[in-house]
Amino acid sequence: MPIRPENRHRYPADWPAISLRIRTERAAGRCECHGECGRGTHTGRCPNRQGQPAYGTGSRVVLTVAHLDHQPENCDDTNLRAMCNGCHLHYDRDHHRQTAAATRRAALAAAGHQPLFGLADIITTPCARCGAQATTRAHCRPDLLVNPDPAAPAGADSAPFCAPCADWVVSAWRGTNHAPCGRDRATWAAWTTPLPDHGTA
Repeated sequence: MPIRPENRHRYPADWPAISLRIRTERAAGRCECHGECGRGTHTGRCPNRQGQPAYGTGSRVVLTVAHLDHQPENCDDTNLRAMCNGCHLHYDRDHHRQTAAATRRAALAAAGHQPLFGLADIITTPCARCGAQATTRAHCRPDLLVNPDPAAPAGADSAPFCAPCADWVVSAWRGTNHAPCGRDRATWAAWTTPLPDHGTA
């Protein structure tokens, strides 16, 4: 996976050599995922090989190296796994959600927006759908954003959700109620409000 510029300093100077050794010598050009990615699309070791068509999609496989603990500083061989781009993206999906939420929170804070909840509130706020730790406040009734109801109490159009459930709620609402706009970044930003960082990264 491409290294984001802001994370480049977290990788050792010899990272290219480490990555090449894991991908070519240890993995012999084949994805080392044995299902830890959670895709559920292969049993045993993933059959994808560098530069070959990926099973199921036919797209060209790019072999990458995943840090199992998501810490680029930890380059011990036991923490590294050669993964095809599909397995790597799926393995990192929750980590990507968390870092994206942190980026949104930072952008909102930089723009002067105040969080909807205080620290004490979010620590004890469960997801309205699954009960997990809430990280986002999603609009259950996005129609109220388009046609506000002045009689509705503040917050009546939204509830706290974890990131996966917030995604589900927004998608489900669009699927059953014919939302007035497409689900793009602007729509997601309008329908969700990240909650403050509560130190559980």
